[in-house]
Formats: sequence, structure tokens, C-alpha cells
Amino acid sequence: MRCPFCAHDNSQVKDSRPTEDNSAIRRRRQCESCGARFTTFERVQLREVTVVKSGDRRQPFDRTKLEQSVTLACRKRSVEPERIAQLVSGIQRQVETAGESEVASSRIGEMVMEGLKQLDSVAYIRFASVYRDFSEARDFEEFASTVQDAAGKPNA
Repeated sequence: MRCPFCAHDNSQVKDSRPTEDNSAIRRRRQCESCGARFTTFERVQLREVTVVKSGDRRQPFDRTKLEQSVTLACRKRSVEPERIAQLVSGIQRQVETAGESEVASSRIGEMVMEGLKQLDSVAYIRFASVYRDFSEARDFEEFASTVQDAAGKPNA
């Protein structure tokens, strides 16, 4: 494993343990050259999946990109990082076990929306505003009212 500090190619594993949700192995490493310590995560990848974006563009599925999007939607909310990791792992598992080599980005977006709806209503609305490309305040109002109606109470 390449050191992120000095780019040396060799490092020693000092400690390995599963993550809390058992979806990955967390490894503490130490660079043999500069002595810096860093953490890596090892996850099972069932198959290579290509994401088909608008305009027929294609790119490999990227868990990190998905995790960043969900984390951004949950920013400054009382959502534990473990819950975000569980949501992302669940979506990744669904994508990889679907049996398809390609998945539409819209399908992944719908999975995220469904997960955030259960996790945090404000994060759900934030993600929806970008995903559904809200252009006016009225778009927010209409969407938020559907969330309020579904929950039976106003959202904070």
C-alpha cells in the first residue's frame, strides 16, 4: 500500500479489525520509509458495476462518491457516521447484487432518496433539491409539503 505522505510503496499492517457493521476491514498501517501511520479499509467488491449517467456517459461505480453525497446531505444533522456508512453499504450491496453490469444513476439516486427518507427528513430534502434540480423556492415548498404530509407532522 502506497504511503499517502511520502508515496513510498511499502507499509506494514500494525492492526486489523472489522468495522462496526462488519462491511469492511479497517487496517492501521505504518510506512516503512517515513514512519507515518494511516488507515485503510478493505471491502468486498462483488462485481464491477458501471453507472450510466445522463447523456449516456458511463463511469465505474464509486462508493466514495456516494458516501460523500450522503454525508453532505446529512451535514450538521444529528446523523451518526455509522448510520451513513450502513446506508451506503446497503446501496452498494443492492447495486452489486442486482445482477446487472450497468445501473442508471437515477436508480442509485432513488435508492439514496429512499434511505435518507428513513434516516433524516432534512437530509432527504437537501439531497432531493440537488438530485431533482430544484430551481425555485416553490419547488422546495412543494416537496417539503409532501414530506410533511407523509410524516403527518411538520419537519424541523
